Amino acid sequence: MDQQINGRRVRFATGGRSIDGDEPAAVLIHGAGCDRTVWQLQTRWMARRGYRAAAVDLPGHGGSEGPALTGIAEMGAWLAETVDCLGLAPAHLLGHSMGSFVALEAAAQHPEVAASLTLLGVAAAMPVHGALLSAAAEGDPLAGRLITSWGVGSRARTGGHASPGMWLIGANMALLERSAAGVLAADLAACDAYDSAETAAARVRCPVTLVLGVEDRMTPERAARPLLEAFGEGLANAVRLDRTGHFMQLENPAAVREAISAALARS
Repeated sequence: MDQQINGRRVRFATGGRSIDGDEPAAVLIHGAGCDRTVWQLQTRWMARRGYRAAAVDLPGHGGSEGPALTGIAEMGAWLAETVDCLGLAPAHLLGHSMGSFVALEAAAQHPEVAASLTLLGVAAAMPVHGALLSAAAEGDPLAGRLITSWGVGSRARTGGHASPGMWLIGANMALLERSAAGVLAADLAACDAYDSAETAAARVRCPVTLVLGVEDRMTPERAARPLLEAFGEGLANAVRLDRTGHFMQLENPAAVREAISAALARS
């Protein structure tokens, strides 16, 4: 679906259901260089379990008009405004990787839009390797290959995906390679520069769940601990997914759905 917000098209997926109504709302935010399709194995499931679900494309990503935003705080402000304009506030905000920072910023800046936070593949900081930053800046397909190589856990390397015939590694590389020129580089630079996650966490007042992949090499468990501690006492908890890497909602969709269900029930 598309909606004009501040004169620009914003595209979002709803799982085939209208976002009008009184049911609780859930807004899902993708990671660097990606789009709403990374949530395809969760959005439809949520839409059929009593939630108004909207997986949004950030500006310049997928079907949303650009230009792409260049800072996490700016993306967080955009998300808060979008949630409000779609009539979904307060919404459960679910973010993956860079999207987890965006959701965190939205909740910190505008607590009225956030009913809860579910942050997947998150850490207190997300430094990006210089080789990856350079490859992305040059538009080299190596960037997508590096991200996929580092980001996919053992489960996804041995077949048996929930969607028959889907090759996750190839699909992930193709998704990153089809992003608009300069978008992946801008996203990675924004993640690398963002140093306010713990400060933002201290301002959050809604329930928080961190979903962490045991085999995540991009945002390893140990890197999430300072962020977990930065949330107020009793506000946040963590869920660990075995044999799961960074791209968890595609690698291990059933376990991610269970984690999301428990997080929303807790809220």
